[in-house]
Amino acid sequence: MGRSRRFRAGRASIGAAIVAAAGLAFSGVMGAMPASAAGPKAHRITVHPEIFQAGRQAPNATFGCQTRPMDGSQGPRCYQAAQIQNAYNITPLLNRGITGAGRTIVIVDAFGSPTIASDLQTFDATMGLPDPSFTQITPAGSPPPFDINNGNQFGWSVETTLDVEWAHAAAPGANIVLAVAPSNNDTDILNTTKYVVDHNIGDVISQSFGEAEACMDPTLLDQQHAVFAAAVRKGITLFASSGDSGASQPSCDPNSTDALFAASTPASDPNVTGVGGTTLTADPSTGAYQSETAWTEPFGCNPPAVALSDVNCSGGGFSSVYARPDYQSALQKNHARGVPDVAYNAGVSGGVLIFSATINVAFGFPPNAPVFFIIGGTSAGSPQWAGLAADADQLGGHRMGNINPALYSIAQAKMLYAAALHDITVGNNDVAEIGGGFDAGARWDPVTGLGSPNAAALLPLLAQRTS
Repeated sequence: MGRSRRFRAGRASIGAAIVAAAGLAFSGVMGAMPASAAGPKAHRITVHPEIFQAGRQAPNATFGCQTRPMDGSQGPRCYQAAQIQNAYNITPLLNRGITGAGRTIVIVDAFGSPTIASDLQTFDATMGLPDPSFTQITPAGSPPPFDINNGNQFGWSVETTLDVEWAHAAAPGANIVLAVAPSNNDTDILNTTKYVVDHNIGDVISQSFGEAEACMDPTLLDQQHAVFAAAVRKGITLFASSGDSGASQPSCDPNSTDALFAASTPASDPNVTGVGGTTLTADPSTGAYQSETAWTEPFGCNPPAVALSDVNCSGGGFSSVYARPDYQSALQKNHARGVPDVAYNAGVSGGVLIFSATINVAFGFPPNAPVFFIIGGTSAGSPQWAGLAADADQLGGHRMGNINPALYSIAQAKMLYAAALHDITVGNNDVAEIGGGFDAGARWDPVTGLGSPNAAALLPLLAQRTS
């Protein structure tokens, strides 16, 4: 068994609970989430009730958070599925029938959520999405009975909800398999992933979790690398979130608040596409893309004397284990593997909406009350990139395997890069506790990677360059 427990890199921070059914009064600040049994504490939760007009279908569903200013001065802003599809230019592909049909996305998580199957149906009905083919497996053993008062289990239930619902939003026609590990112990996560790869369960794997490379037993790290290499040989594409702690990762001691200057595994593995975070500004009505900056919340990475549990900015840096892969050599000169490779919206202000009966109960709402929650974190990016990969698999008629060589080759062609990806050049992931970090810049950087997708232009290129 591994000597460490795996931190949730996406830390699926709950930005706000929005809405309740008409007549349900609720407001105020909930305070801190229960502390995780192993890993960083969850972020502070602010509750901003808004009236959601139940029964209306997206894109006409009404959430007051959509029109708030992006600075968070009136509470966190939010995005629905249709808005994100428009912002990243996924909609033209969906309109052509490129929905991930015939492809399977595997979401690897620990503990799972007891209500995820019905939650997904409610999310779909509100967002105007079709119900997918959704199954759950527990190949490494069943998790313990769910305890809503267990901070670790509850945090992973939020993570699970975000991963499943938003992978589906990016690829509404793809099959989704939720592979649930019995705990967030490294060995349990690895055994679950190994089963998925060995049994060829899906075309794409999403992993919205991570820890400092030094916190994983070296033997297990080698075994994980071998599993990922086997996945790529089978044509499976792997994604992982780069973390929410900027250029740092939490200490290997789950009881410590110290930070390590470190990159996150599994995102740092060269067979994996690491996904960093941005703050997306899009039209509040249509979702039309306007701009992006590196993700740093106002309460996030830069203020002095900030507690690591309050850090909120895009994970990124350089591996202490893996040398720079050939595909990065033209765009970054550090001798180590750099992460992330790409980015996606991660801001809590400007976060995405999820539905979970489990979260409802935790907040004192009836399980099926029409309450949605704004979620931020790099956890949101990994499953959505996995959905885009499923779309590209359908488009090209084949699995793509490791897409990193194709991504970096596109970035070396100036016109292709400008068309296919949004280059994020503003912001940083500095962490006061470790005395620094990295700046966003032209083309690749260790904050937002190569940037975020213009899906309609990018996916055909990826399909062509991975054949």
